[in-house]
Amino acid sequence: MNHRKLGRTGLKVSEISLGCMAFGRWIDEKMSFQVLDTALDAGITLFDTADVYGRGMDIGDPSLSGESETILGRWLKGKRDRIILATKVHGRVGSGPNDAGQSRYHIMRAVENSLKRLDTDYIDLYQVHRFDENTPLEETLRALDDLVRQGKVRYIGCSNFSAWQIAKAHGISALQGLERFESVQPQYSLIARQIEQELLPFCRSEQVGVIVYSPLGRGMLTGKYRLGEAPPEGTRAAAGEKRLQSLMAQTDNFELVDKLKPFAERRDCTLAQFALAWVLNSPVISSAILGASKPQHIMDALPYAEQKLTDEELAEIDKLCGISQAE
Repeated sequence: MNHRKLGRTGLKVSEISLGCMAFGRWIDEKMSFQVLDTALDAGITLFDTADVYGRGMDIGDPSLSGESETILGRWLKGKRDRIILATKVHGRVGSGPNDAGQSRYHIMRAVENSLKRLDTDYIDLYQVHRFDENTPLEETLRALDDLVRQGKVRYIGCSNFSAWQIAKAHGISALQGLERFESVQPQYSLIARQIEQELLPFCRSEQVGVIVYSPLGRGMLTGKYRLGEAPPEGTRAAAGEKRLQSLMAQTDNFELVDKLKPFAERRDCTLAQFALAWVLNSPVISSAILGASKPQHIMDALPYAEQKLTDEELAEIDKLCGISQAE
């Protein structure tokens, strides 16, 4: 497994990371442990979760949040020094008015609860899950800075931020001498390339690490979904994942998947392997999160990840995606 620097920091993370959103939500603890063991044995060192991940996400009950962290914490015993542990704060974890967002009040409570569930003394990368319009960035950044100074957090990052939002946060951090966001976690895949317009150029310029989620288009780039057909039993689409259903509602995505299949066939790999390799071909990307719910998902993804695509292939793919070279 190759490792890459996280932005300007000295921290090295595996170029493929494990997303733990399925734990306690779609798979039980036993299967979660099998996935985690397979990932660690394969050389994956970055494990990403969030305090809201759990079955409560699907039934609208925030009191059932945190199952992913709890499962991960039980598995961590004896392995803590071997992994980079990342989690997030922002989402609703209770019914109270302060049980969400990025106020100092919520962050300080949330980090203690995450540390308890994860059964650890520190979090390597603590990320705000999305931009909070209701809380001053100064308040959020000072709270996060305090956590770093207290030794409870090593680095701070953000998720689902735009370039201007990170730039604003960086300006505040520089002016006030606070820790800055060293990474961002956006969606990125062959069917979701919006971050190429502003966010990736910004991250390249300002040396911000980029940890992308859904590199396989929430499963669409595996080729297992077909237009007009019911999703296979046991898949995320069959379970009713709304974001995936939104992607499947766009017929253009199915057409693009069909056009991409010959690229994988020419290289004698699966479409999923090719899609992951395409994401990792960008030098700006620090790591791509693989949201595995079975050990085989990890083993199937790894063999091709280190392959480099040719300039001709990249240009042809851009053309298929409707992206001109001038952009």
